[in-house]
Amino acid sequence: MGEAKNKARETVEEEPLSPCSRLFNSPDFNCAIIVTMGSRVKGDTPAIIHGLEHTLVNHPRFSSILEMNNGKKGKPRWVRTKVRVEEHVIVPHIDPDIENPDQYLEDYISKLTTIPMDLSKPLWEMHLLGLKTSNAESFAILKIHHSLGDGMSLMSLLLACTRKTSDPEALPTVAVQKKRFGPNCNSGFFNKIWWLFVGLWFIIRLLFNTFVDILMFALTIFFLRDTETPLLAKPGSELKPKRFIHRIISFDDVKLVKNAMKMTVNDVLLGVTQAGLSRYLSRRYDQESTPKSKESMRRIRLRSAIMINLRPNTGIEALADMMAKKSKCRWGNLFGYILLPFSVGLETDPLEYVRQAKATIDRKKNSLEAVFSMAFFKLILKVLGLKASVVLVRKVIHSTTLSFSNVVGPKEEITFHGHPLNYISPCVFGHPHVSNIYRKLIHHIESSDYLVFNCFFCVCV
Repeated sequence: MGEAKNKARETVEEEPLSPCSRLFNSPDFNCAIIVTMGSRVKGDTPAIIHGLEHTLVNHPRFSSILEMNNGKKGKPRWVRTKVRVEEHVIVPHIDPDIENPDQYLEDYISKLTTIPMDLSKPLWEMHLLGLKTSNAESFAILKIHHSLGDGMSLMSLLLACTRKTSDPEALPTVAVQKKRFGPNCNSGFFNKIWWLFVGLWFIIRLLFNTFVDILMFALTIFFLRDTETPLLAKPGSELKPKRFIHRIISFDDVKLVKNAMKMTVNDVLLGVTQAGLSRYLSRRYDQESTPKSKESMRRIRLRSAIMINLRPNTGIEALADMMAKKSKCRWGNLFGYILLPFSVGLETDPLEYVRQAKATIDRKKNSLEAVFSMAFFKLILKVLGLKASVVLVRKVIHSTTLSFSNVVGPKEEITFHGHPLNYISPCVFGHPHVSNIYRKLIHHIESSDYLVFNCFFCVCV
């Protein structure tokens, strides 16, 4: 009887790591996420601690420690523990007369990337900075180990801790893209025949694109590497300090281009990124003793390794209910990689960058590359073990130049435990995909009038 109780207790309080979580905990691929939240008002530390006690710590991952040699065969497992929020909330002393608060914020976040997580407690911490900058009155910086969950899950969880500014009791709403493919029930016979041929053509394209992408993925693993440019990472770049940079741009400008060209926000943002990379490389090459021609720039192979979330999106309502009632909810890391080529070159028409971006994204949408890469990684992990999987992922990342991602935010203004937010700026660090000059992420918080454009630089010292 006692053994049965102990077994039930272990089932409830312990849980093995998912394959992706094991990857993120490996010494050669130790990744973490930093989320910077800028508030419109001065920070109230007791209010935030009280709010975290009733939301975030009720999530199993945020109230579990990682034991590396626990359970059967010594496999790492999550073990539930009692959490004292005060041990996870850090309030540094800041000189109120500091000369350059914006620079101080960048330096503070950069320093966080050099400090490892404490494995003796749950793998998260929040830094509260009473620092007034050009964009906010105070800041909350959340540092989370990536093994706790993928970006989509963690962002949804964070939004589940917020409320609408206009209605303090209501959860924010997030736009969900709805797609409809095929004829409706009232379509005629010939219309259904037409859709049958369209479906067959779609399947043929899907299979062909998937075959080509799998072939390119395999070649990348073995020998295909991006062109040597100032953006390509050097060995050991993941160990260098990181500097996070974010800029807020007008979302109305993005929507203007999107609506005029009948595209998506992602198409426009990818086009903006291509334009920025092309102009940056052009300036760098012009400074060399033998400047490269425009035609030689077009021959540059520059790709991005993109993590694609393969888990059905967990609604923030379900996550909020889980934290309030301690119920169960789908969670974890489940993603695959795709290799997205960037077009490099100076264009006379700036909109050409956006057209090229749309063509690239549309092509990648008709492919199962992400599903294949996830299945291949899980197979290697099961057959050859974690070390082989880490070598495989590092090989893909080292062969490409940068990473690119985005996270859709709430439609309306939100508050975080009583603090109205100006922006949320998330970013990932720790993997070996770090360029010497420019790095990776585009994240945006969808709103009526602004958009956060976020990236980070690797400071080579």
